[in-house]
Amino acid sequence: MRKVAIQGVVGSFHDIAAHRFFDGETIELCCCDTFEQVFEQVQRDPDVVALIAIENTIAGSLLHNYELLRDSGTQIIGEHKLRISHSIMCLPDDDWDDITEVNSHPVALMQCRDFLKRHPRFKVVETEDTAGSARDISQQGLHGHAAICSKFAAPLYGMKILEEGIETNKHNFTRFLVVCHPQTASALCDPQHSDKASLVFSLPHNEGSLSGVLSIFSFYRINLTKIQSLPIIGREWEYMFYIDVTYDDYGRYRQAINAIAPLTRQLNILGEYLDGKSTL
Repeated sequence: MRKVAIQGVVGSFHDIAAHRFFDGETIELCCCDTFEQVFEQVQRDPDVVALIAIENTIAGSLLHNYELLRDSGTQIIGEHKLRISHSIMCLPDDDWDDITEVNSHPVALMQCRDFLKRHPRFKVVETEDTAGSARDISQQGLHGHAAICSKFAAPLYGMKILEEGIETNKHNFTRFLVVCHPQTASALCDPQHSDKASLVFSLPHNEGSLSGVLSIFSFYRINLTKIQSLPIIGREWEYMFYIDVTYDDYGRYRQAINAIAPLTRQLNILGEYLDGKSTL
């Protein structure tokens, strides 16, 4: 049985993504309240694999998770891109006219902004989790409350779906990373058969330092799919650069890494893995 740590509860998008990535396997979820707790689970138990959201096509990057990933020393072994579709649900005895308050995670509420504008009488309350909102309404019998979350949470918590697909933008995907303890990474992912890598590095505060690195990737025909900068605390105007690259030749990719190494500081390969597919 595969042990998978996620942030959130059963029925959350993390739960759905975990089951999609490990399709066909029996998994045991380790549900955590925070992403810090997720990484702690992996560090305590090398057999635990974690699945964490890293970016959304609408809300952008989860910047804190980049820092947690680097500081934890965990390795990325895969990724999954999940189509995010939100539903509004309530207790079985309630209906539209009964709803006075809507609960959900702030990102989910933001993604359903147009729907909420059409219902100005609803009081909007932020919570820590999408599916957790449905669970709490069900367990506490909160009549007049509705949750915004995945439709898959409804049968789990005995809720009634009032409307599906209420997200503003239908091209709404979240990218999840699958990470594990370094000592178990090689058993779960073979870098030689990878086609994507995530790297982090800093650069000297010199003119053209970043363009020099990007030129090397271009020379070796390595495709840069994402670049994210985060400030280095205590070093004003200096940054850590998190990048994702894809390639069709592992040897050529490694040549590019060797070529950029002298130009960078603190170069760390966070993971080499297969480019994840998108699922609905």
